[in-house]
Amino acid sequence: MLPRFSIALLLLSFCLPGIATAAPDEKPNILFISMDDLNDWIGCLGGHPQAITPNLDQLAASGVLFNNAHCPAPACNPSRSAIFTGISPHVSGLYENGQKMREVTPDATLMPKYFSENGYWSAGSGKLLHYFIDAPSWDDYFPKAETERPLPRTLYPENRPVSLPVGGPWQYVETDWAALDATDEEFGGDWLVSQWIGEQLSKEHDKPFFLACGIYRPHEPWFVPKKYFEPFPLESIQLPPGYKADDLDDLPSAGKKRGPNRYFEHIQKNDQWKQGIQGYLASIYFADTMLGRVLDSLESGPNKDNTIVVLWSDHGWHLGEKQHWQKYTAWRVVTRVPLMIRVPNLTKPETICEEPVNLISLFPTLTELAGLPANPVAKGPSLVPLLKDPKAEWDHVSVTYLSERGSYGLSDNDWRMIQYANGENELYDIKNDPYEWTNLAEKKEHSERLAELKKLGPQQFAVKPKPTVESLTKLKWNKLSGKNGPVSKPDGRTFQAHFINKRENPVELLWMDPKGKPVSYGKIKPGKTKSQSTRPGAVWQINGSEGGQLGYFSIGDRPARGVIPKK
Repeated sequence: MLPRFSIALLLLSFCLPGIATAAPDEKPNILFISMDDLNDWIGCLGGHPQAITPNLDQLAASGVLFNNAHCPAPACNPSRSAIFTGISPHVSGLYENGQKMREVTPDATLMPKYFSENGYWSAGSGKLLHYFIDAPSWDDYFPKAETERPLPRTLYPENRPVSLPVGGPWQYVETDWAALDATDEEFGGDWLVSQWIGEQLSKEHDKPFFLACGIYRPHEPWFVPKKYFEPFPLESIQLPPGYKADDLDDLPSAGKKRGPNRYFEHIQKNDQWKQGIQGYLASIYFADTMLGRVLDSLESGPNKDNTIVVLWSDHGWHLGEKQHWQKYTAWRVVTRVPLMIRVPNLTKPETICEEPVNLISLFPTLTELAGLPANPVAKGPSLVPLLKDPKAEWDHVSVTYLSERGSYGLSDNDWRMIQYANGENELYDIKNDPYEWTNLAEKKEHSERLAELKKLGPQQFAVKPKPTVESLTKLKWNKLSGKNGPVSKPDGRTFQAHFINKRENPVELLWMDPKGKPVSYGKIKPGKTKSQSTRPGAVWQINGSEGGQLGYFSIGDRPARGVIPKK
């Protein structure tokens, strides 16, 4: 597939070197593009030799590619929240997906709102925050902001799973992949997002715009039209270059706990490893094609000469490295992300910056480029000096925060350190060991290096507020009539479920044991909530105050609330 940028655009970039920020009377437009769960498997970062990413590569070549960029957190919610508020997880206390951004940072001004308050028109489409839109922060949105549902209609198979059997209640429902017999338009999803964003880029606007485009792939499930699978025949699929079977042997206990997970074991057991890699590569190719549609619209429209383009991914993804599948770790395969920025009249094509940077810097960078007042809470270092000169003095490290308070990964130019909350460490010489195969933390000859990096890390960490019961996932209420609910099949970690009695009379909470016997856990008074430790696959039955089965809740893979209805 040929790149989508014209020679004229590249020549324009060469001919206009060096204005630092916008003139007061002509603010630059900003096209702010995210891709979900994209690691370094793109051509210009060399993460996997089979990746097909001509549009990502061409965008990188047209401006500055940050080769050592890292995410604020290895999970969608804390990473995206940090990017859009400018507040680091260790300052806000927002560390994990289970928290709610507006509960932890109720007064934070998001990037689009900040630009709107300073004379911009702010609009967005697709997933930009963690499955909500935050409607007051936008002037326009697709789908409609008031729905608070950022993903447009998307074609999925009727019968699921397709490729990966469900291993248990612990398994994320979207972990699956398949080629779909559909056109891009029929598939919808990111095609619809790119269509709407393209329409905005094709118009002239009365104000400068902040336009955010959230491309959902390669987030799971890896269902995309079959033409994106065709370049990756299953027999040709190569395993991740960073995979090493005994890679966990030299890790401390905290690292070994983070490493192997049930997903990778389950995928191998079902002989789906290469199929999963194929699905990920196909989803990356699809996402890249949708990016091409957006960039085509920019280039052919009236805004190409005055639009800053920023592309980033919220975090990377394991596909077997460290015996792990998914994210949530502090290893480089997750923390290192694509970041590319093109600024008319400032950046030069084919520029690569090797300095350690973090996506937390995007907010202050864009306000500086737009000539806006600095947001005082967005304390990350601006990247503008590096956009002018990739070898400029840069005395910063990049930190990625794990969900456990006090645990983080730290990157400098050539080294990476992982600090766990229990005091254990990992240390890697990235220049000579890019896949982090050899942990040097216990080697005496590297003790001084480890101590130096520790001093550069954060010393204080905000307390992690617990999410309110009202913000948790709502469990489905299943009515019963004259018989008990299904048996429990508990499998996975322990967490809390909260049962809320909306009836006028007390009810009884019972656990259905694996043999089908109801075990009472006490009464719940009218209008009261009972919090109960539970596990995925547990079934909790509700009986009336005078006996009789009313209904039950089946527990999924995360903390949740079960509302016992009035009738």
